[in-house]
Amino acid sequence: MTTRTSRTARIRIGSAPDSWGVWFPDDPRQIPWQRFLDEVAAAGYEWIELGPYGYLPSDARVLAEETGRRGLRVSAGTVFTGLHHGPAVWERTWDHVASIAALTHAMGARHLVVIPSFWRDDKTGAVLEDATLSAEQWGHLAAGTERLAREVGERYGLRVVVHPHADTHIDTEENVARFLDATDPALVSLCLDTGHYAYCGGDSVKLIETYGARVGYLHLKQVDPAVLAEVRAQGTPFGPAVARGVMCEPPRGVPELAPVLDAAARLDVDLFAIVEQDMYPCEPDVPLPIARRTRGYLRSCGV
Repeated sequence: MTTRTSRTARIRIGSAPDSWGVWFPDDPRQIPWQRFLDEVAAAGYEWIELGPYGYLPSDARVLAEETGRRGLRVSAGTVFTGLHHGPAVWERTWDHVASIAALTHAMGARHLVVIPSFWRDDKTGAVLEDATLSAEQWGHLAAGTERLAREVGERYGLRVVVHPHADTHIDTEENVARFLDATDPALVSLCLDTGHYAYCGGDSVKLIETYGARVGYLHLKQVDPAVLAEVRAQGTPFGPAVARGVMCEPPRGVPELAPVLDAAARLDVDLFAIVEQDMYPCEPDVPLPIARRTRGYLRSCGV
C-alpha cells in the first residue's frame, strides 16, 4: 500500500529567481546572480529554475560549476511565447526558445515552462491586444504549442509545461480548461501556478483532481485576498499588483498549500514544486528570511 509519506517523497521542492525579486535578465534593482545562488542554497533548496534567460550565466560550463559547488541542480528553463498569432511568429519564437532549451538540456533539466505573452504590459498597464482570443487564435495557440512541444521534445528531450498566468489568455478556469481540451495530452502538460490560478479565480485542488494527468509541474505561491480584491476592483495590471504585495509569504494567503500538495501527492507521480513568490521590485535583504521560513513551512506540510 502506498503511504502518504512515500507519495510526498516524489515531490521535489525548489525555488527560483522570481522569489528573489528577479524578473529581467539585467536590472539594477535586482541582486547579482551570485548572491541569488548563495542564498537559495543557504535557504535549504536543492533545485532552481533558470529564471529570465541571461540573468544566470548562459554558458553551461560556467553555470554547472557555479551551481554544482553550491549543491544546486536545475529543474527547468522558462520561455515566453505569443503562439496565438499563428505561423507568422514561429521563426521568431523558435529563435527565442532554442537557446534557452539548449541551456536547460545541458544543465540536465527535463522541463521547459512556457508562459503565454501578456495582453497588457506588466509595467505600464498599456493594453497590447484584446484580452479575449478569437476561435482562430485559439486554434493557432493550440497548434503552435503542440508544434513547440514536439520540436523541443525531439531536439532537446524536454517536456513542455504551459503556465497559466495573470494578464495572459490562459488564466481563468474556463480558459485553462479550453486550452487543455484543445491540446494533445501526449505533448502538452500544465505548470500549475497556485498563486496565478487563485489570482484569476481558479481552484488548484479542483484542477488537480479534474486534470491530474495533465499536471506536470507546480509553482507554489499564495495571494493576499485583501490586496487581490483591491487590484481586481481597480483593474490594476499584474506588475503593479505585485508591487503592492498581492503575492504574499506562505501561509498568509490563499490557496492553502497543504491541500494542494496532498492532491498532487495522490497523483503518485514525480513532480517538481517550485516556490515562486513574485516580488518585484524588492529590497535585497528581504528574500532570504522569507525563503527560509517558506522552506520550513513546506516541511510542515510534509514535503
